[in-house]
Amino acid sequence: MRIGIDFDNTLIDYDRVFLAAACERGLVAADFIGAKRALRDAIRLLPDGELTWQRLQGYVYGAGIGGAVPFAGAIEFLRRCARENVPTYIVSHKTRYGHHDPARVNLHEAARGWMTAQGFFRAEDGALAADHVFFEEDRGQKLARVAALGFTHFIDDLEEVFADPHFPSGVRRILFAAAGAECCDVCCADWREIAAAVFRDAG
Repeated sequence: MRIGIDFDNTLIDYDRVFLAAACERGLVAADFIGAKRALRDAIRLLPDGELTWQRLQGYVYGAGIGGAVPFAGAIEFLRRCARENVPTYIVSHKTRYGHHDPARVNLHEAARGWMTAQGFFRAEDGALAADHVFFEEDRGQKLARVAALGFTHFIDDLEEVFADPHFPSGVRRILFAAAGAECCDVCCADWREIAAAVFRDAG
């Protein structure tokens, strides 16, 4: 096996950072309840809502990333792959700078810094090799990297990645969601389900 994993909203959970930042800016009420998608939908209903949402994303993915957490079970999955000698890579569509971020934080460096702080690259933990992380400027480059690395499995939270005609054939498409379309081979609501699906494939 050879496994590729998306980064944003697949490995890293931004929900509480988005909510805190939105509340601080008065974009939603302090008692707002909902994950990132519900928050995005609410903000997009505001005047200039799409621009406001993009600015919020620029902050969260950059200066605010320190408040994000790994999804439960994600690091444990990577460590199991390392123990069982299954190569794992991060391949993510991430622009270098947020489109509407006045601070011009380098999002690639911010993401790598977050992974370092979370212990992803610690040799004693064996979770992930630092040179197995690729951030690509657009989806086309991401899919080209997925094809070039020859994965047996790819894990992503976006159906449109798997539905793209350039997604390489023969790669098992694991959607990190409770439900999905026919473009996906299996849908997993959490990393426990992802681990079960991947290692069941291993026999």
